[in-house]
Amino acid sequence: MNPPAPESFEPPAWLANRHVQSVMPSLPLRRAAVERRAKSVISASQQLILDAGDGARLMGWYSDPSTGKRSEPQRLAVLLHGWEGSSESLYVLSVAQSLHERGFAVMRLNLRDHGGSHALNEGLFHSCRIAEVVGAVARLQSLFPAARLSLAGFSLGGNFALRIGARAEAAGMRIERIVAVCPVIDPATTLAALESGPAMYRHYFMLKWRRSLRAKQAAWPASYDFSELLGERSLTAMTERMVLKYTDFPDLASYLGGYAITGDALAGLQMPARIITSGDDPMILARDLKRIAMPASLELTLTARGGHCGYMDALRGPSWIDRVIVQDLLQS
Repeated sequence: MNPPAPESFEPPAWLANRHVQSVMPSLPLRRAAVERRAKSVISASQQLILDAGDGARLMGWYSDPSTGKRSEPQRLAVLLHGWEGSSESLYVLSVAQSLHERGFAVMRLNLRDHGGSHALNEGLFHSCRIAEVVGAVARLQSLFPAARLSLAGFSLGGNFALRIGARAEAAGMRIERIVAVCPVIDPATTLAALESGPAMYRHYFMLKWRRSLRAKQAAWPASYDFSELLGERSLTAMTERMVLKYTDFPDLASYLGGYAITGDALAGLQMPARIITSGDDPMILARDLKRIAMPASLELTLTARGGHCGYMDALRGPSWIDRVIVQDLLQS
């Protein structure tokens, strides 16, 4: 394994707690301030629905770096949110604005059934639907063939970004650089951590997932009745029922293993890629890092603090992780 990169994250004492770091980036009370700072990237945004192959379509918001109109940018950054987040997540808007200010075109891409896109595809989202995200990014590159394309993802979005990178050559894509923030490494570990950790995380994800399932059922009433799934009392039970009824995986373990990035999953990465994760993340355990293949192109930054996709060193302005992502992607 390559040694961790030397950058360190040192928040002020009042922001150092891992749960404060994990909760603060998505706190609803911050939305007005974040949206004010992100006014230019939001006002430049145009909805794009991308043909992802095999009949799938993914929706996102594209922002030209200067005019708000679709042109041929020099740099294009695709941002991928976490599970039950969206293109409107505060951490996505924050880094999108920072990139936009530095001349990047930005695509805030929604995974299937995220960001209000439940009616676009009949099939239900699950985390092994990597082919359609590869297809959507490939389609985006075909729209802007001269742009230098980079990816940045958070949590499950970081996991997707790394899996896209490992498949890029086979898909004929040219990806310049990838940054994955606190990516899901072993989903079985993350699920166990959520079940045994503080209840607020478990309740947060169950609330958002149930809301999403109701939206999916409303969009496709002839296809779905989630009454049994919605009645489950744990994330594990909900996930297992979803897997057995709505996927081709024979059991929960096979499904969770299907999107793990352990073993040789990342051995094919050829473009520069960086994982940034924290030793105090309550959901992604640093001990699993040693189970990742580390090709020469993959760099690891392990910080002592930061929580889960936190890395906030102030309440206003760009966060530490925003600045690091911009710095990294400017190298592309």
